[in-house]
Amino acid sequence: MPSILVVDDSNTVRLTLQAVLTQAGYTVEEARDGEEAIQKIKALPKFNAVITDLNMPRMDGISLIKEVRGLPAYRFTPILMLTTEGAVAKKEEGKKAGATGWIVKPFTPDQLLAVLKKVQV
Repeated sequence: MPSILVVDDSNTVRLTLQAVLTQAGYTVEEARDGEEAIQKIKALPKFNAVITDLNMPRMDGISLIKEVRGLPAYRFTPILMLTTEGAVAKKEEGKKAGATGWIVKPFTPDQLLAVLKKVQV
């Protein structure tokens, strides 16, 4: 069963993602910000994908992606950015950091699952 790390400072978003992903057959681990995500990535077995918010306290999504891409085991792991920002510049920044894809909030469960399928998770 593929496991996904969901990183978002919003409880509502984390709960929504967990419900959708669990129902689709994924195992889900949650983190409230990039720092907590890095701790879990280093402490737990490898995740099959990471879904991260862009704007978070302590460590934002771009910094998190850069950190995760620096870990040999995660060089090719799909990382999806989840944000309310549709700005092209932010998408480019995310891509340069190593994001595999982008999901703009609000999203439907079908949109989320389609993107995961596209990146083969």
